Amino acid sequence: MKNLTIITEFVLLGFSRNPHILNMLFALFLVIYVLTLMGNLVMILVIRTDSHLKTPMYFFLGHLSFLDLSLSSITTPKMLENLLTQKKTISVWGCMAQSFFLILSGSTEACLLSAMAYDHYAAICHPLLYSVIVNRPLCVGMVTAAWAVGFLNLLPNSLFTYNLHFCGPNVIPHFCCELSSLFPLSCTDPTANEALLAGSCALLGFVTFPLILFSYSRIISAIISIPSSGGQGKAFSTSLFRYMTPLSGSMLEQVVSIQYSVITSLLNPLIYSLKNQEVKIALHRVLKQ
Repeated sequence: MKNLTIITEFVLLGFSRNPHILNMLFALFLVIYVLTLMGNLVMILVIRTDSHLKTPMYFFLGHLSFLDLSLSSITTPKMLENLLTQKKTISVWGCMAQSFFLILSGSTEACLLSAMAYDHYAAICHPLLYSVIVNRPLCVGMVTAAWAVGFLNLLPNSLFTYNLHFCGPNVIPHFCCELSSLFPLSCTDPTANEALLAGSCALLGFVTFPLILFSYSRIISAIISIPSSGGQGKAFSTSLFRYMTPLSGSMLEQVVSIQYSVITSLLNPLIYSLKNQEVKIALHRVLKQ
């Protein structure tokens, strides 16, 4: 251990080294990021300022937009910087901070999506009791619980990561820092960290997935019982969105990361605004003001 050299930065090699491809990727991701910022900020602004959107659904959507904005901003600015520079580096502490915020935002969003699934279930399966079941205190409590679970998932993983030492190599074959990418570079044994990360992710899945599965299975059952095929199509179009993320593997890790941290953050405000007449009307009122 006397000859141990602690590295101070990592190299992110997530994309091709062809300058033409890198320039195209920079332009593409820059446009996506700007649209993501605009879409989510507009959603937050409209929901916060329009009195007609003070329902539980829009309360959850406001928090979802904030989380999508956070997820995209955690990774995309550094990715854009590295696409334009030859020195594609990030400090060790910056890399850890990025991975920690990814865990916090991702865990919180998973719990928030479960709360939204329950909200959709109550609205479709119990419409007459909806205002009684999903009231303001319950909504605040579910959002608070989502953030609390995110912090609880982050805390042990971050504490255990502080015990790792990095002495080389320092090359990460990824465009962003995730804990799973850092563990192979540690010169101390990361077995406990890997087990903790896998266990916390599995526990989060066991908590959120059954609620989502139950809610949407009941929603689908209720929609199928609607006699009109037009009514079924309308109910499906307003109920089911992207609430599942494919599992990542060694060859798909970057694709999955781009999907949940870049693409989904752009699509959510587009889906909820462009296909929602209430949001369009509210946006028109805000622009007039």
